[in-house]
Amino acid sequence: MSAPGHLVFDSDDLERTEEFLSKSYAPMRIGSGGRAAGAHITRVASDSVSADQLDLHFEMSYDVSPLGRICLCDIETGTIEDHRPANWSEPADFGPGDLFSFAPPDRPYSGRICRARYSITMLDPDVLARVAGVEKPVELLDHNPVSAAGAQHLRAAITYVRDQVLSAPDIAEHPLLVSTATQHLAAAVLAAFPTTALDERAGTSLDAHPAALRRAVAFIEANPERDLTATDLAQAAGVSARAVQLAFRRHLDTTPMAYLRRVRLDHARAELRAATPGETTVTQVAARWGYMRPSAFTAHYRAAYGELPSQALHDGA
Repeated sequence: MSAPGHLVFDSDDLERTEEFLSKSYAPMRIGSGGRAAGAHITRVASDSVSADQLDLHFEMSYDVSPLGRICLCDIETGTIEDHRPANWSEPADFGPGDLFSFAPPDRPYSGRICRARYSITMLDPDVLARVAGVEKPVELLDHNPVSAAGAQHLRAAITYVRDQVLSAPDIAEHPLLVSTATQHLAAAVLAAFPTTALDERAGTSLDAHPAALRRAVAFIEANPERDLTATDLAQAAGVSARAVQLAFRRHLDTTPMAYLRRVRLDHARAELRAATPGETTVTQVAARWGYMRPSAFTAHYRAAYGELPSQALHDGA
């Protein structure tokens, strides 16, 4: 392990590979019909999400206990065959280009991996519920995305979180950036798969009155550095997440997350104006307020204030 959340595993020993997989995912038994069992696995992770890339040079059967997490698999080469979570009526086969949900968090599953290179992305189910703004755990209603476009958008979100966020060497210094990227990934999952979230949102209270809005706004302005979601705002406002959404739209013509972003931009602007050029950079301030890409920060900043963030840094000095 080279750094917290960064891990590399190489082995051609089946017992070692089984031990590693059991510790990294869930208790499992694996088997191979041949002697060679070459495995190369990398992982980058935070508390809520992990992104693994696996390259298995052999055929491996697996029988796995429930993971407790949303688990997404994206196959590059090889196949996964006879895959079957508990309660499936028929097993399924997957090949290159397939992106699918491996199994519900509470179900065991079994199958066979045939000389495959693939990625596994695991997400805390609570993140889905928080981003969806619902009280109950969100369930995926199908293991396949609803469309090719949805799958591609999700794949891009996974790549961004894995390569641009979790792989960054100093990422632990920017918890807001990690949480923002994780929420983006959760939103992509919700958009890609049919879920129970829409049904629950449809039945929530629509108590979108000004008092609830004031409570939500006060909570945002007091906690802009926190990892906030619609569920957090709903709890602070004492109404449903749907009501919070409607209150912001009805009374401020914006969304809760857009309002939160503007408050964070205000803090970033104040920080830039108070900073000393050469000691603080725009990139550092952007990352502190949840932006991995300075270009996105610059675009939002310019749209809000009509100037570049670098101007604020130098004008303040």
